[in-house]
Amino acid sequence: MPSLFDDAFEDDRPPVPETQREPEPAPAPPTATPAATTKPPARTIYTVSDLTAAVARSLEKQFFQVWVEGEISNARPAASGHLYFTLKDDTAQIKAVLFRSTLRLLRFKPADGQHVVARGQLEIYEARGEMQIVCQHLEPRGLGALQLAFEQLKRRLEAEGLFAAARKRPLPLLPRTVGIVTSLEGAAVRDIVRVITNRHAGLRLLIRPCRVQGDGACHEVARAIRDVSRHPGVDVVIVARGGGSLEDLWAFNEEVVARAIVASPVPVVSGVGHEIDTTIADFAADVRAATPSNAAEIVVARRDELARRIAHLDHRARAAARQRVAAGRATVHALGTRRGLLTIQSRVSNRERRLVDLSARLRRVLARRHQAARLQVAGLAERLAAVDQRRRLARLRTRLAQAQGRLGPAAMARQHRAALAFGSLAGRLDALSPLAVLGRGYAVCFAADGRTVLRDAASTRDGDTVHVRLEHGRLACTVAGREADDPTRPARPDRDG
Repeated sequence: MPSLFDDAFEDDRPPVPETQREPEPAPAPPTATPAATTKPPARTIYTVSDLTAAVARSLEKQFFQVWVEGEISNARPAASGHLYFTLKDDTAQIKAVLFRSTLRLLRFKPADGQHVVARGQLEIYEARGEMQIVCQHLEPRGLGALQLAFEQLKRRLEAEGLFAAARKRPLPLLPRTVGIVTSLEGAAVRDIVRVITNRHAGLRLLIRPCRVQGDGACHEVARAIRDVSRHPGVDVVIVARGGGSLEDLWAFNEEVVARAIVASPVPVVSGVGHEIDTTIADFAADVRAATPSNAAEIVVARRDELARRIAHLDHRARAAARQRVAAGRATVHALGTRRGLLTIQSRVSNRERRLVDLSARLRRVLARRHQAARLQVAGLAERLAAVDQRRRLARLRTRLAQAQGRLGPAAMARQHRAALAFGSLAGRLDALSPLAVLGRGYAVCFAADGRTVLRDAASTRDGDTVHVRLEHGRLACTVAGREADDPTRPARPDRDG
């Protein structure tokens, strides 16, 4: 980019029209000055800061407010919220800035390539020595700011699918409650009430008043749509306003209203302005009406029109039914004349006769089986009657009494025999008991350990302790002497052996 110092300094101020030029002072008459008294002008030296400040003051004073037309390029929003861009034409460019407070008031979004007219003040950014224009107002060239904002918002919402036809919902045929969002001061609410009352006097109306024009009206309209659409029983909502300029209708061109319409749980009809007026709300609504009165006509059909429509549909249904019956008869007649179907009647008659024969045979077979079953039951009843169960029960009782009479003495006799046998065995066991032997005067001698039975005197020595078991009690004895048996005398047999 060429520097400011590449070209000679010239007066770049725009030419002043002849009518606005001040009269130039008349030139002073020349005076003779001696050549010897002429002095060269004094040289003034500026610092960079002083020169930049002087130029800035001069620009701010001469171009305090200026209108500039050009094309936006290099637009870049800063983190602070300001927008920095360049205004250019075919031969020159100038830097520009829109501060956050001014940018927030614009109806459209500045972007590269837009041809705009800017109003602002020229200043020098001393830190860089650059000239820029601080824009205080920005408007599109050839297209109003509101219209440009309308087109930008329309394209963005359409890209999101908010205007898609597949999202549109059908209106109820016979709504019971209609919600109305409009101002109570306009003619729109009176037109809607008049049309609905004439068409359906018994319909319930729920009116949610709100402002439809001015700052903040869009938020009131969106809030009113949310409130009335979620009210129990509301079947459809009408959003209406009378005609006006683009600025008057701008509340219905805001994004918040469009999103409130799309988020409504019931269908929404937009009746804003006149037929030639188009708003963002019209695109977002399920149905667009030309006027508020037309919105009421769309929502509520006349009773007589509905009756005529029902009668027309009934006539069409009857005609269609008659046509189908006639076509069916013709088809049956055509089928009846075919060669393959001529014998159907005789075949059906044969099948009917065979069915009658089979039915008669089945009835005869069932009758015979039923008669045989009755005879079998009668025979069994006779056999059962021949058996006297009471007599048989009496004989069984007699046999039981006899058996019980024999069982008692037999049990006592067997018990007596068992007692005698038990006594005999007990006597024999007692006779064989060692205690019975001890009772007859015998004793048993044990060694010192008290468990080994002594059978031979030679197995002891003098001074050994032996234990003697008597019938009653024990004795601890000391061996004082021993005596062997006579070998000539035969040994006594061992009882234990």
